[in-house]
Amino acid sequence: MKRIKYTTGLCGLMMLLMGSKALAQHGINSLYSAYAIGDLEERDYSRNFGVGSSGVARRSDYFLNELNPASYSAIPRQHFMFDVSLRGQIVGYKNSSSLNQTAGDLSVRRLAIGFKANNRWGISAGFSPYSSVNYKLISTTYIDNTAQTTTTTGDGGLNKGYITNSVRLNKNFSVGVATNFLFGPINTVENVGGDTVSTKLQRYAFNVNLNTGIQYAGKIGTKWVIGLGATYRFKTNMNFDKKLIIQNSSETTVYSYDLAKEKYTLPEMYTGGISLTNGTVTWLADWKHQKWSQYGQKGTHYQLVDADRYSTGLEYSFRRTYGDLRVEGIVVQAGFAYNNSYLQVYGEQLKDVSGTAGISIPSKSGSIRYYIGLEAGQRGSYNSGLIKETYLNAVFHFSLRDIWFIRRTYD
Repeated sequence: MKRIKYTTGLCGLMMLLMGSKALAQHGINSLYSAYAIGDLEERDYSRNFGVGSSGVARRSDYFLNELNPASYSAIPRQHFMFDVSLRGQIVGYKNSSSLNQTAGDLSVRRLAIGFKANNRWGISAGFSPYSSVNYKLISTTYIDNTAQTTTTTGDGGLNKGYITNSVRLNKNFSVGVATNFLFGPINTVENVGGDTVSTKLQRYAFNVNLNTGIQYAGKIGTKWVIGLGATYRFKTNMNFDKKLIIQNSSETTVYSYDLAKEKYTLPEMYTGGISLTNGTVTWLADWKHQKWSQYGQKGTHYQLVDADRYSTGLEYSFRRTYGDLRVEGIVVQAGFAYNNSYLQVYGEQLKDVSGTAGISIPSKSGSIRYYIGLEAGQRGSYNSGLIKETYLNAVFHFSLRDIWFIRRTYD
C-alpha cells in the first residue's frame, strides 16, 4: 500500500508576497486625502462589498471575512483559501462655483490567504490599504509682490499587513485576534514658480496594532440561524519620521534635514453586527464607531471628530443540488451604507452615503468563485466652499477554495 501526500497553497502564498507591492495608491485626486493621515479605508473588498461592507457577524465558511478576527474558525477543515480583490473607480468633483472634473483609478485592494490549522483553529494573513493619500492642489503665492503659481502634490498612505488567529470555543462561540502591522510613507512635494526648485516633505511610520473579535451563531427554530459579532481595536500611536528635502530641477538634493517626529493617535474602534440566515436568504447589519475627538488632534482648517458608520444588506443564494448534497450557487446582493467621517473640514463633518449591489458566481468545479460588486455614492458637500465627490466603484473579487492536505490510498 502506498500513500501519496500533496498540498496546495504555495502558489497562492507566492502570489500574495509578490503582490504586496501592488498596493501603492495612485490615480484619484482627492482633496480630502490631504488632511491628517489621508482617506481611511472603510470598505471591505470581499463578498461583503455588495451588502454595504457589512459582515461583523458573518462566518468565513465561503470566503475570508476580514471584518471580524473571530470569523476564521469557520474555515472548513483541510481547506486552503486565497482571495484577491481589484477596484476600479471613477470620481466626479464639483463645487458651488465652476469646478467640474473627473478622475479614474484601478488598484489592488486586498490579498489574503487562510486555512484551518485543526478542528478549532483558523489562521489568515494578508495585505490591504489602511489609508490613502493622493491629491494635487494649485494655488497662488506672492513673493516680493510677484504672483507665483504653487503646485502641491501628495501621495502614499498607510498599508496594513496582518496575521489573524481564530479559535472556536464551542459550537456557538468563536474568538479571534488580529495582529496588524501598519506602515507606509506620506509624501508632500511643493513647487513654486515652475519646476526649478521643489521642497519635499517625507513622512514614514510603522507600528503594531491589535484587533480582537467575538462571534456567536445559534439556531432560531428549525430553519434560521442568528449571528452576533463584535470587535474592539486597541489605541495605537503612530510616530512619523519626517525629513525635509530640497531638490533642483534635475532632482538632485541640495539640502536635507531631519525634522521632529509627528504623532497621530489611532483611536479605539468598536464594531457590532447582526446576521440572520436560513441558508438561502441572509440579512446583515453593522455599526462601527471610532473615537477620534478625545485626542484633540487638529490642523489648519480641520480637526478630527468621532466617526460612525452604519451599513446593512440582503443576500439571496440560489442553491444547487447534487444528489443529497445542496451547495451554494449564484448569489445576488444589495446594500446601503452611511458614514460620518473622522474629518471635519471648515466646520463641516464629511458624510459619505452609498448604495451597493453584487453577484457571486461559482466555477463548474465549485472551488473558485468570481465576484463583481458595484457601489454608487457621494461624499462631501458644497457648504463652506467644499467639494462634493460623486463616485462609482466596481470591485472584482477572486476567491479560491481548495484542499490544503489530502491523503489518497492505493492498494
